[in-house]
Amino acid sequence: MLLAANDFVSFINRSPSPFHAVDEIKRKLLAHGFVELLDRDSWSVKPLQKYFVTKNQSTIIAFAVGGKYQPGNGFSIVGAHTDSPCLKVKPVSGKVRNGFCQVGVECYGGGIWSTWFDRDLTVAGRVIVKEGDNLAHRLVNIERPILRIPHLAIHLQREINESFGPNKENHLLNTLLKMQLSGMQASKHSPLLIKLLCETLEVLPNQLRDFELCLADTQPATIGGALEEFIFSPRLDNLLNAYCACQGLLDSLSDGSLETDPNVRMISLFDNEEVGSTSAQGADSTFQELVLRRIGVGSGCPTAFEESISKSFMISADQAHALHPNYSEKHESNHQPSFHGGIVIKFNANQRYATTAITSAIVREVAERVGVPLQDFVVRNDSTCGSTIGPIMSAKLGMATVDVGAPQLAMHSIREMGDTTSVVHATNLFRGLNVEFNNNQLEKYDDNLLPQSDALLLTLL
Repeated sequence: MLLAANDFVSFINRSPSPFHAVDEIKRKLLAHGFVELLDRDSWSVKPLQKYFVTKNQSTIIAFAVGGKYQPGNGFSIVGAHTDSPCLKVKPVSGKVRNGFCQVGVECYGGGIWSTWFDRDLTVAGRVIVKEGDNLAHRLVNIERPILRIPHLAIHLQREINESFGPNKENHLLNTLLKMQLSGMQASKHSPLLIKLLCETLEVLPNQLRDFELCLADTQPATIGGALEEFIFSPRLDNLLNAYCACQGLLDSLSDGSLETDPNVRMISLFDNEEVGSTSAQGADSTFQELVLRRIGVGSGCPTAFEESISKSFMISADQAHALHPNYSEKHESNHQPSFHGGIVIKFNANQRYATTAITSAIVREVAERVGVPLQDFVVRNDSTCGSTIGPIMSAKLGMATVDVGAPQLAMHSIREMGDTTSVVHATNLFRGLNVEFNNNQLEKYDDNLLPQSDALLLTLL
């Protein structure tokens, strides 16, 4: 358990932004023989080959083609997302207040913004750099504290412990330095920020064309707890599932089972889930559908994509709410996921999650075979329910989908809390979707019990 958890912690510490997370996933895939495809090129996808394609350098889809694959066969997909709530540097961020150089930021997603106060912060993301006649995408992470959002002393706001709601425009400005720099060209951003970026990237200021930077805590993720049973970390939601989806795919390729697989094994890791997925690189785009269509192109079968959908299955993997010991009344009494209790299946009658009785039965069968315990979650009727890429993807593709996630606390805080067991549980479940589920093992199911289209789900892989 600890070995897997420590490897995940190393991954998350190298992934302060979605761009870094996708770059780390790319490195792992390339090391295991995956080949990068480009949107603009013609593809020639062949059985037993492994590929990946990116969008915006913040979304990645990777897939391995079964040795028995033919166009029209199914896809087994694990979907997750690469983004997390954070503060992003504004397009014009330079501000000066009372002798302080500050950086203006925009709130991305539904963060618990009070947790960003009094943290040792830095910036990370991508910078577009002019190199000769070309524009290059460069990753940047200033690996030391350069920013801070200090609290106002309790002496000046006696009510802070009763109620704290910072003004997101005025109170989330980040302090860089007590004094203004002189002799540097004025720009849209603090000259000091530009200087730090140029030093880190070893480029000149006139080479910088633009950037997308998010703030990140410099305190590294770590294994914690008296028994080393917890993970204290930023961005557990949802880099834990992005990591485990990739690892589960790679693990499924280590036993030779791909040779007899009639399907395509796939992971789809999208950006912008925290703000609704409506972007070119989000789950609400056509990116996933176009990739699926291109895999079966050239087969001479014009309906190969449509035929594949009823034979396909998707796990939407996003973090779940563990029972909080101090707020147990916030959970429905029969649905209280616990740490180390297993992966959580998420249900919602109002379709905030995509789980159905059929898809939950399928994932329970997979979990039983690979020894992964499961828990159930439904939100209280007097509580609002979050959502995931699951309903978006299933509605867009017409594909059977189940929503699952690992239990965690402090979701959307700058520092979240999970358990070490979940890394192994999630990885094994995602591997099991590919390896354990095939026609021969499911002959005991009676097709007459289900509509024909749904019965085919039980013979995927």
